[in-house]
Amino acid sequence: MPEEKMKRVILIGRSMAGKTTLCQYISRQDLKYNKTQTVEVVNGTMIDTPGEYLERTNLRGALTVSAVDADIILLVQPANEAGTMFPPGYSSTFAKPCIGVVTKADLADEKQIEDAKQYLRNAGAREIVVTSSYEGTGFEKLMEFLRKS
Repeated sequence: MPEEKMKRVILIGRSMAGKTTLCQYISRQDLKYNKTQTVEVVNGTMIDTPGEYLERTNLRGALTVSAVDADIILLVQPANEAGTMFPPGYSSTFAKPCIGVVTKADLADEKQIEDAKQYLRNAGAREIVVTSSYEGTGFEKLMEFLRKS
C-alpha cells in the first residue's frame, strides 16, 4: 500500500498563536520556540506564516498569495487569548476548505476553549480541532483532515 501523503496546508494566525509549534509537532520535530520571520515551507507540506501578516491588514494580501499553493487553510487560534484577529467570514477569502485549530488548550479553561471555537466558526472554519502540543492531544483528528485519500 502506498504511503499516505498529507495535503498541503497553510497555517494562518496571529503571532504566538502556536503555528510553528504545530508544524514542529506534526512533523515530529523537537518543540522549540522559533519566531517565523517570513513564509516558510516545512517538510514540503506545511506553509508557516508570520503572525504579522494577519495582524497588519496591509500585509494580508501576502497570505492570500501564499495560500494559492495550499489545499487546506488552517486558521490557528490560541485557546488562552481573549479576542481574535480573524474577521467574520475570513475563510471566504481563500475559496478552499478551512479548518480551525484551537491551540494551547492546556493553558485555558472550558469557556476560553469554547470562545476560541466560536471565533473560528465566525471566521468560517467548517471543522474545528482542539489541540495541545504540550500534552500531545487533538492531533489524531487533525491528521485525518490532512491525509490525502
